[in-house]
Amino acid sequence: MASSPSFSVVSFSSVNTEPSVSRLSSRQNLVSLNPRQQRLGINHRRNRNTRLISASVSSPAQEISSSASQRRPDELAASIFSKVIQTDRGVTLTREQHLQVAELAGELSKYCVDAPVKCPLIFGDWDVVYCSNPTSPGGGFRSGLGRLVFKTNEMIQVVEAPDTVRNKVSFSALGFLDGEVSLKGKLIVLDEKWIKVVFEPPELKIGSLGFQFGGESEVQLEITYIDEKLRLGMGSRGSLFVFQRRSQ
Repeated sequence: MASSPSFSVVSFSSVNTEPSVSRLSSRQNLVSLNPRQQRLGINHRRNRNTRLISASVSSPAQEISSSASQRRPDELAASIFSKVIQTDRGVTLTREQHLQVAELAGELSKYCVDAPVKCPLIFGDWDVVYCSNPTSPGGGFRSGLGRLVFKTNEMIQVVEAPDTVRNKVSFSALGFLDGEVSLKGKLIVLDEKWIKVVFEPPELKIGSLGFQFGGESEVQLEITYIDEKLRLGMGSRGSLFVFQRRSQ
């Protein structure tokens, strides 16, 4: 598949406790136990209590995961936005912070609608606000060297009915020369969650100059969540994307 500065799209998308120990109902029953049996009974109760105490202790990671799973979709979405906004689309995040975003996205995906590729919320203008792989959106312009030369201003995706996708990355080169890379693609539904977009050769504009370069390219993406403000997608190579609907 040809490589180009394109970026992916999203389609329309127990604690097990033991039975209670029966209490001795009378003094007669207690007397019937010999000393050795009484000691064994005490040890048994001590071991049981120890097991119950151990079962009630959970690790910090389990507590965090449990807490996230109890949150509503809007709360999870707000947490994701709070972690990715103003991070240069994820570039400045640490590995631990990327893992936190992935965990939240995984919890939110449990609330995804059935057959998200059929959801009309896909249509509209979207900002790419995060990608777990910096070079997936924007290609070489977003590599370590590319970011030294090209400062990304906007990364926008427009999805138009019935099957048109337009991607645009605007930038300033060396801090003073404005430019943009744009692509137009056709959206193809693969199944209820997966889509493919085939892009025409990209067009590069720098100042007053504009020309096409490279060849066609394509991307595949699994839609993992979509609502009025947020879209999540997982690329075929494992990159997580977060899209935010642009204000009208």
